[in-house]
Amino acid sequence: MRKSLWVTVIVATVIVIWSGCSRSGQETQTARPGVTPETEEAALVSVNAWLELVDTGKYDESWEQSASLFQQAVDKAAWHKQLAAVRTPLGELVGRKVKSSEYRTSLPGAPDGEYVVILYDTSFEHKKSAVETVTPMKEPDEVWRVSGYYIK
Repeated sequence: MRKSLWVTVIVATVIVIWSGCSRSGQETQTARPGVTPETEEAALVSVNAWLELVDTGKYDESWEQSASLFQQAVDKAAWHKQLAAVRTPLGELVGRKVKSSEYRTSLPGAPDGEYVVILYDTSFEHKKSAVETVTPMKEPDEVWRVSGYYIK
């Protein structure tokens, strides 16, 4: 269990998202005129496809489908190893629902851009209550890709 916690901390540190950043006062949020529910919906569709890869153990493919910022932060082999160490003990996914979704243009430790911080209430076979934080970013090709993933 101690190893899983250590790996989770590494994943959380390496990847650019912290689940409590909006409460810490360290994050400067800038509202962007014209942000629509469709913007957040497009991000959510991308994240759900990415999570399906993670849920089915396709960790290498999840890395390949991630944002370039994510890929620069952790290489594919390290991602696979870290994610397997964190997800395997949790068992199969039982259920997941969106808890909140928030558009942001600034996140701590990440370049300014377009992000949506999505929190999921998630249940796994061996952990009944977890919160997953998944942060897609809009890349220069206008495609939303995951730039951060954290399980608490």
